[in-house]
Amino acid sequence: MQIPARLFHGYRAFVDTRLPLEKSRYWKLAETGQRPEVMVICCCDSRVSPEVIFDAHPGELFVVRNVANLVPPYTPTGLIHGVSAALEFAVQILGVATIMVMGHSHCGGVRAFVDHRGRTVPGDFIDSWMSLMAPAANAVGDADGATGPAYLSVLEQASVVTTLGNLLTFPEIRTRVEAGRLHLLGAYFDVGSGDLSFYDPGTGAFALVGQAAGQ
Repeated sequence: MQIPARLFHGYRAFVDTRLPLEKSRYWKLAETGQRPEVMVICCCDSRVSPEVIFDAHPGELFVVRNVANLVPPYTPTGLIHGVSAALEFAVQILGVATIMVMGHSHCGGVRAFVDHRGRTVPGDFIDSWMSLMAPAANAVGDADGATGPAYLSVLEQASVVTTLGNLLTFPEIRTRVEAGRLHLLGAYFDVGSGDLSFYDPGTGAFALVGQAAGQ
């Protein structure tokens, strides 16, 4: 079996440096189980790691990653729904207090949605998955010819807002949100600058962390 050198050396660095600092935490997590307070739904883009961005320790974040950080609406069809299963586990079993949807700049999934619009030979999986972005695109405005960075950024952020709406189609999530036991957050990470913005439902806009109310 051939292990890529990057993985081998990365693991050795973990064993030599971080594991000694986190060993008691790992033992406790193994003995008592995980109890993260925050669930993060983010893109599988290799440049966007929530554990790194939020300087998280093991057991602090329950992370679900997929192309373009999407959540399908509540559809109990009996088919296999990976994201929905993760949501059910996080909310009903782990009892997370916050669900954060984090989009990001330069998203390949969003670019695929824009570039693939109207193509006659759709892909086996990506086009079907990215069709979940159609409501966000409609909210932004039907700009068939728009492909520039500014449009893509607006669409990336609009998709986060649409996904927050999709979360509220889950009865258990809506019930807990209305009771104040669960909070939904929308976030947007700029890959180039490292800036992080949060969605403000009151203004309908994203504000940088340093500009957020109360900070």
